[in-house]
Amino acid sequence: MINRFNRRQLISAAAATGGGAALNAMLPGWARSASSGIARSLETLSGPEIALTIDHTPWRIDGRVGHAVTINGTIPAPIIRIQEGRKVRIAVTNRLNEDTSIHWHGVLVPFQFDGVPGVSFPGIRPGETFVYEFPIKHAGTFWYHSHSGLQEQMGHYGPLIFDPAGPDPVAYDREHVVILADFSFMHPHMIAKRLKQQAGFFNFQKQTLASLLAGQDQPLKDRLTWAKMRMDPTDISDITGSTYTYLVNGHGPEDNWTALFKPGERVRLRFINAAAATNFNVRIPGLPLTVVQADGNNVRPVKVDEFQIAIAETYDVIVTPTEDRAYTLVAEAVDRSGLGRATLAPREGMVAAVPPLRKRPLATMKDMGMDMSDMNGMPGMDHSSMPGMDHAAMPGMDHSKMGGVEQASMPGMDHAASGMDHGDMNMRDPRNAPTVKMGPGVQTISPMPKDRTGEPGQGLEDVGHKVLVYTDLVALDPNPDPRPPTRTKEIHLTGNMERFMWSLDGQKFSEVKAPIPFRTNERVRVVLVNDTMMSHPIHLHGHFFEVVNGHPGHHPRKHTVNVAPGGKVTFDLTADAPGDWAFHCHILYHMHAGMMQVVSVRPLTGDAP
Repeated sequence: MINRFNRRQLISAAAATGGGAALNAMLPGWARSASSGIARSLETLSGPEIALTIDHTPWRIDGRVGHAVTINGTIPAPIIRIQEGRKVRIAVTNRLNEDTSIHWHGVLVPFQFDGVPGVSFPGIRPGETFVYEFPIKHAGTFWYHSHSGLQEQMGHYGPLIFDPAGPDPVAYDREHVVILADFSFMHPHMIAKRLKQQAGFFNFQKQTLASLLAGQDQPLKDRLTWAKMRMDPTDISDITGSTYTYLVNGHGPEDNWTALFKPGERVRLRFINAAAATNFNVRIPGLPLTVVQADGNNVRPVKVDEFQIAIAETYDVIVTPTEDRAYTLVAEAVDRSGLGRATLAPREGMVAAVPPLRKRPLATMKDMGMDMSDMNGMPGMDHSSMPGMDHAAMPGMDHSKMGGVEQASMPGMDHAASGMDHGDMNMRDPRNAPTVKMGPGVQTISPMPKDRTGEPGQGLEDVGHKVLVYTDLVALDPNPDPRPPTRTKEIHLTGNMERFMWSLDGQKFSEVKAPIPFRTNERVRVVLVNDTMMSHPIHLHGHFFEVVNGHPGHHPRKHTVNVAPGGKVTFDLTADAPGDWAFHCHILYHMHAGMMQVVSVRPLTGDAP
């Protein structure tokens, strides 16, 4: 694949075939010379009555036409912009030959208008029109998308902007909505089929004999250990740039969507990750980013050089370009198999250099929930009481390198023979997760999950500049409910990566007998434990929750939180919205495979849940 070429090989090939034009044709899409630039604003709809039509539409991306599901004929759908405190009626007409829906992501709506077929309403049948009606209770950046089948992957998503009723605490001169996504010319049901047949079908970045001989990636002993465990440290994303084109506002890297500014302006960029299966690392080389809002809620400004935006999250940032030149907006896929690219410029047609893809990350033992560098500080973790945990006899267990690939060289980690048992570090020990229903869909249980909210995302540990982490986020306003939680609910994110099976507490959605119960207005501390080696962006409908990150009273309020591999995230929830609400991983194919349940909020009757 062309992505494996280095720059010297590409330049040599170009010279042999006729120079720059040939070189441009050989480059991957994100690195090719761009068109003159597209300084087109997204269509905006406003007012108390809005009409949306969902239909099939051919859509051109980087010169190639594919099949899309669009709203009002565009990808992304039009911006819906309404002022806080107003009411809106949105009539949605279905022109597809299958049912559809719209979920208003992060928006506090009555449950019957939440838009989840089979949970809050039956869906919108072909040829029918359904009218959503709800008040706008809050300001911020949000988005909307299908909750039917895999339509979201095909372009069925759009931005929501709710302007504050009073003065906006964020000062800016100009704004642009930047909605990131992934698009494949392969039908999403075929993608799902390929993943089920072979979970690593789209992973073209596996370690090779050539990389071993070149001294790259892991040494042979570590590779053999991972092979024994039947796990692949390059398995960062299910679906990669081998089939995906990464989009900015519906445009591929060659299309080079362009946003304009005047030097010296404060420009507000409203980032939305509407991807089906891709977390993005976002940066604008040469421009610092000041994060002012997360998931539609204002935070104290924090200056960074880069941030990871998980699927379904939103971040508002302020940039102040002072030079009369173009800047490249980079949205690099977390596995670094490709990137989305756009340009921020004073004039249309300007371009800036596109940085090369960085080295792709590798999973470590920490991503298995086995970060043994913290064992001394864990209650009950007495090394002397752990059979087989003789560190002197464990090649590669150099604690100075914990967190790197050297941890992987652990003899005895034979997944097939012992359930991944290493002394007491059994990754199939049900005692570590008594609420999990063990079965073929649960490949591992993290023996030592840790809070990783203070860490940057995978591959961002050593980039040499400031990366946003969850512990940087401090709510601008005090949290509205100061009551302490009255109980704790632990939920495990479970899966079998080899068989592409995904679930919550070991049960896929079709197997769940009853919803997760909450009493109306109770305060609950929810602990999400990731027992898998992949990140999971978890979304709760109908509510904001406070991510517990060390800023009591000003914990950031979010609707989606990314749980790192082998990690855990704690949030406090006030269950103040009666009804039935979806609760799921926002990787579309994980939800489709069963990583979803329903949260039921009801008044207290009889025994407490």
